[in-house]
Amino acid sequence: MNIFYSTQLCVSKMEPDLSGFNIDAPRWDQFTFLGRVKHFFNITDPRTVLVPERELDWAKMMVEKSRMGAVPPGTQVEQLLYAKKLYDSAFHPDTGEKMNVIGRMSFQVPGGMIITGFMLQFYRTMPAIIFWQWVNQSFNALVNYTNRNAASPTSGRQMALAYVTATTTAVTTAVSMNMLTKKAPPLVARWVPFAAVAAANCVNIPMMRQQELIHGISVKDKNHNEMGHSRRAAAIGITQVVISRITMAAPGMIVLPIVMERLEKLRFMQKVKVLHAPLQVMLCGCFLIFMVPVACGLFPQICELPVSYLEQELQDTIKAKYGEHVPSVYFNKGL
Repeated sequence: MNIFYSTQLCVSKMEPDLSGFNIDAPRWDQFTFLGRVKHFFNITDPRTVLVPERELDWAKMMVEKSRMGAVPPGTQVEQLLYAKKLYDSAFHPDTGEKMNVIGRMSFQVPGGMIITGFMLQFYRTMPAIIFWQWVNQSFNALVNYTNRNAASPTSGRQMALAYVTATTTAVTTAVSMNMLTKKAPPLVARWVPFAAVAAANCVNIPMMRQQELIHGISVKDKNHNEMGHSRRAAAIGITQVVISRITMAAPGMIVLPIVMERLEKLRFMQKVKVLHAPLQVMLCGCFLIFMVPVACGLFPQICELPVSYLEQELQDTIKAKYGEHVPSVYFNKGL
């Protein structure tokens, strides 16, 4: 009897108490910039792109079971944290559906480094400019659609219009600036791709999420009860995403041309021109590995907005139903 009791006591000490574990509670403070950067370093880890589908499905199952309080016996906290990391990296926060691999934020480093590297390398000829701007906008359109606020569905026609408009803007900006900078110093021409990317982001993201601007984005109280739809909240969220995307690209596309302009003048670099493009791709990756989480962490993922800032009719609806008990509403700004 004593042996059985001591064994039972030993097992109970080994098994962690997960009764108070909230898998949806962020590991880091999301009200601070550093906390958000740590969070996005975790979920934008490019290694998660290589995780097999079977393991992603396991992660989703573990997250769902943890939410229901039905975690399998013997599960460790580390396992749940790893499952949540995979879940956040691969599944949409609104729908819970698995996102396509290329559109995930964890693919921003491998995808972005290749496209950005080649845009910065092949900026001299018109066909190269047009081709790589088209590739970049195709990639951006997929990322924007994948990380949209899924509560506001977008039709195929609207997606096509957003894609064509953004691509046209990027190509027009790049071609125009390339022609204008022919007599400018070489470094100025190297910055043309960034100008095109920034201009296209200002068009692509609002166009892809135009439904939110037209009909409003879903806003909720702190208990996740829907309060209605707000166009002002949508405008704030989309503006923040545009700023984040431009910030994500800026250091690599502004600093790297300066570095390459100097490196390419060195004698040994002139002998290995074939390595210029791979070098730019690698250096872009070094920038993006840090800038993706930094840019994503500029603003909170779940934004808080005072009710007093909402449209007057929505304010009246909330106050008529809840009085002054709902001072603020919350919404997912998307990525």
